[in-house]
Amino acid sequence: MKVSKKVIGVEYAIRDIVLAARKVEQKGMKVDYLNIGDPVQFGFQPPDNVKQALIDAINKGENFYSSSEGILELRQEIAKKENLKGLSIGADDILITNGVSEGLDMVISSIVEEGDEVLLPGPYYPPYASYVRLHGGIPVEFAVDLNNSTPDIDDIKSKITPKTVAICLISPNNPTGVVFNEKALKELVNIANQHNLYIICDEIYDQIIFDEKFVGIGKVTGDSPVIVLNGFSKVHLMSGWRIGYIAFNQSSKLDALREHLPKLARVRIATSLPVQHAALESLRGPQDYIGKFVSEIKKHRDLVVKRLNEMPGLSCPNPKGAFYAFPKIEDKKFGTDKEFVTKLLETKGVLTVHGSGFGEQYGSGHFRLVYLPKLDVLDSAMNKIEEFVSNSKL
Repeated sequence: MKVSKKVIGVEYAIRDIVLAARKVEQKGMKVDYLNIGDPVQFGFQPPDNVKQALIDAINKGENFYSSSEGILELRQEIAKKENLKGLSIGADDILITNGVSEGLDMVISSIVEEGDEVLLPGPYYPPYASYVRLHGGIPVEFAVDLNNSTPDIDDIKSKITPKTVAICLISPNNPTGVVFNEKALKELVNIANQHNLYIICDEIYDQIIFDEKFVGIGKVTGDSPVIVLNGFSKVHLMSGWRIGYIAFNQSSKLDALREHLPKLARVRIATSLPVQHAALESLRGPQDYIGKFVSEIKKHRDLVVKRLNEMPGLSCPNPKGAFYAFPKIEDKKFGTDKEFVTKLLETKGVLTVHGSGFGEQYGSGHFRLVYLPKLDVLDSAMNKIEEFVSNSKL
């Protein structure tokens, strides 16, 4: 039977690689899962007041369809948060989604037609390319200096064509931990304005920052056509509850998108109402747990980056945000990055993700690992990786 050529091009390396891990487990080997960036799976739970808000909403009968754009109180609270980061928007500029992934799909499907090009930071989070391809577009990677957290402006300019419709940013970045500073964000907004392009900025890790203050794109946006994607999975530890949002900057260039994109929200009905009440509480309630979470994760980052850089044949930039390391495989004896990841899994039981799964052009020759597990688990996994790369017989 026929299968759409669009869906054949959809990939998600982070979860696709789990199939290989299951085969290894079937042979009796224990696997250390360092592939999925889900804090909750590693023991970081949402605070009790947020859990209780979900329970209370259910018990009070808040179990019906909400409005498609999301409840007003939550949208108002999100607008306050985004305004503190530099935007100047209201509740009507917010649309609640079932996670950032749904928001991304809605945005891409609303602006991309057959043959259109979308610029993505290389390396990038895989769904960006998958959704672009799914809707007939072409993902185009641009270079980023991973050591200095700066986009290659000249490379971006050279890759803009009459078919380019948008520039996507992910800051802090998955998979690299790169965080763009104010100067870089301003340059990117200026380029988008010069070429009449949308800017789509994913800030899902906006409070998971280690060494310097985070600057949101709202600070440099002005009246540019900027669309911010964010949610509650990472900072607010609500990954399994699937809630995110789209924030539209108040730009006249977004008027048509504001009119038509919400149709997609109405078609999919709504986001879970009890979860929206939990998200509201996560914004209104105590925030001290976030700082404690980030402080703990920084210790994990420091351990992993130090260990990786001490290993022969590997080098690892210092991530400035999120919870991923993206080491470069310097030694060619390991073969491709996919071969490296496969051999590491099969011989040592450590599951990571091949860098080419985050973009062939700039991801190849790297691998990504998550440093969310407890310190003793990470230390053990680092020992296994060190044993693997030190094996001269590979």
